[in-house]
Amino acid sequence: MKSITIYKTIAIFSFIILVFVQFFLVYNTYKLKNDRYFLSEAGQINDRYSRSIRNDKVYPGGQSIIDSIIYRHIDELEYLYTNDKNGFNNLKAKLCDTIFTHLRLYSNMDSLFNSIITKNHLSKELQYVLVVSNISVTFKDKNYIPLYQSNIPNPYIDAKSQISQGLIIDGTLSNPNAQNLVTAYNITAPSNYSYSTAFSLYVDTPKRYINILRQMLPVFGLSLFSVILVVLIYFFTYRNWLKQKKLAEMQSDFVNSITHEFNTPLSTIIVANKNMQNEKVYNSFENILPLTKIIERQSNRLKILFSQVLDITKMSKATQDKKEYRLCDLLDEILLDYRLTITDKNVLISLNKNGINPEIVLDRFWFTTMLFNIFDNAIKYNNKPEKSIEVSASADEKNIIINIRDNGIGMPKKTLSHIFEKFYRNKSQETAEVNGLGLGLFYTKQCIRVHGWQIKVESEENVGSTFIIYIPKE
Repeated sequence: MKSITIYKTIAIFSFIILVFVQFFLVYNTYKLKNDRYFLSEAGQINDRYSRSIRNDKVYPGGQSIIDSIIYRHIDELEYLYTNDKNGFNNLKAKLCDTIFTHLRLYSNMDSLFNSIITKNHLSKELQYVLVVSNISVTFKDKNYIPLYQSNIPNPYIDAKSQISQGLIIDGTLSNPNAQNLVTAYNITAPSNYSYSTAFSLYVDTPKRYINILRQMLPVFGLSLFSVILVVLIYFFTYRNWLKQKKLAEMQSDFVNSITHEFNTPLSTIIVANKNMQNEKVYNSFENILPLTKIIERQSNRLKILFSQVLDITKMSKATQDKKEYRLCDLLDEILLDYRLTITDKNVLISLNKNGINPEIVLDRFWFTTMLFNIFDNAIKYNNKPEKSIEVSASADEKNIIINIRDNGIGMPKKTLSHIFEKFYRNKSQETAEVNGLGLGLFYTKQCIRVHGWQIKVESEENVGSTFIIYIPKE
């Protein structure tokens, strides 16, 4: 049992490792695709945009807008910075609002971006966003003092225009990030009483992630297929292992049962033979006759046991000798023969013909074997003082129906699903003392199969079982 648990643990652990490796592979492929997505187009846009704003800021003409506002108020900014911090903070917020309002108002970025797209034959679906992330001023000491920082909201500017990357000047791209950053500039001047500006251009398609996932479909599909394949291999291997384990257990039970079944008549024959060798017994015919009867009965029992085992091969070959019979006449003969084999006087077997006697085509030997096996079980698995077996024949529009009902111990649902399996025997306290090989109902099912019939079993514990055989009308 420990080895089974170890194997299961190893299999589950190996599967988890495989899933983790596949996930790691897919994730890294996604990152690589995401990093390299739009790489060549981004280079072309960066080149054109950089040339367009050479000696300028943000967009062509943007520098003159910023210069006109900052340089007009730079002395006042210096004074307030030195003497009135609150006044400085208020003025810088208003100046930034003015700068950004004018930059957005006079932006020519749309026409510039469309020109870049057209000249480089790029996709018309491309979107951009242009943001300013920092504006700082310097006075005499060349230390830059921020007027606007992307991480500090400006109370005078609409919050929708302020994102984590900075303040939006122009564009419609809704998700700027490191993957779609085309270019970023931080322009400073070496002289006193100047300013620095940091701005960035982001360009991307609105369906970036969908396109990346489409490109990854082969990788994702192969990874998913490999995982599913391993799961199926594990499943079928485990299922086959359970079947083999169950078969091994059934074979072991079969060997134990057949050993017991064979030993009992053999032991009886040996004891009877030894008694016959006794001089007192040997000289008396009256004493020998019972012993010979015992040997005959036990020999016949052995013959039956051997026949049951050997009949497995015959039944699997489904050899048949089919002829036409009157069903109820045949049932009368079979029940008469079976009654002669019963030693228990408290067994009542009845037949209800329901006024019909249809002709059917069947193999009499296997049909008889099938019924005898059902009758045997009805008696063996019955602990009531008076045992009854009721056989009835009926018909509907499509089938001739044979019902065999007993008043035995019945069967639980779990047992019902296995009763037709080869060597299967129900293990319970009520059935522990019942001998058998687990082949009777297996023969029954095989007989049903080779005849093309159907069988249904209804059972209730401590009430009894009913075997219903459906024979299609031709």
